[in-house]
Amino acid sequence: MKKPSPTALTVVQSEQISPNMRRITLHDNALAHLPENCEGNYIKLLFNSRGGTDLSTMSEDERPVMRTYTIRRYSPELRTIEVDFVNHITQDLQCGFAARWAMNTKAGDTISVVGPGTIQDISTEVDWFFMVADMSALPALSAKIKKLPIGARGYAVIKIIEKGDIQPLKVPDNFQVIWLTGDESLVSNVTSLPWLEGTPSVWTACEFDSMRVLRDYFRNEKEVKRENIYISSYWKKGVSEDGHKIFKREDADKHPA
Repeated sequence: MKKPSPTALTVVQSEQISPNMRRITLHDNALAHLPENCEGNYIKLLFNSRGGTDLSTMSEDERPVMRTYTIRRYSPELRTIEVDFVNHITQDLQCGFAARWAMNTKAGDTISVVGPGTIQDISTEVDWFFMVADMSALPALSAKIKKLPIGARGYAVIKIIEKGDIQPLKVPDNFQVIWLTGDESLVSNVTSLPWLEGTPSVWTACEFDSMRVLRDYFRNEKEVKRENIYISSYWKKGVSEDGHKIFKREDADKHPA
């Protein structure tokens, strides 16, 4: 099967929405054809080997560097998508491609993307819900939480960098949102919450090492059925996205879904 061709999107707005999060709005008429339920799914941003967005200088043998981000919001009428970027500066140039681009881009700039690709939706035929995310997965959680049933009960535990990064989330009345900052442990807070009665649905996305601990907690200690779990790592501390992919593949071989 032929791989999909990249689409060149134009930046229409770049906005700092919290101390550590920047939101980029991207437009192209081709976005009118995206699936309406694409919020929470991912796209790949394409960069050349120097971290620029001009791919025309690349030879046919070169492959663009890809960085994965979530569609936070989609407007078929405006033909736009919103993508949120955590502000972080790293000495690893490749690791910082997307973050550096997001901090410096302005209206009128262009970037090539492929996608969207899909991630597993929340199982809704259950009694309650347990959602977990860190700052990297907050855009995905923000989109997926909209799909909860009106009467849903349960938790969303979200680790952010500082209190100013708290974002408004519309959730059902019986659904508790817990924001963690600073040295507060995502794993400790998740595992210390009271376990509710009935069948749960778990949606978890965070740093690799935290993901592995939480996967063991949900699958083995709490024996949540695998069809009711989405659990994924979005990054690994100390490595680039390319290095993270290697860890994910090795982990997936040892712990198949």
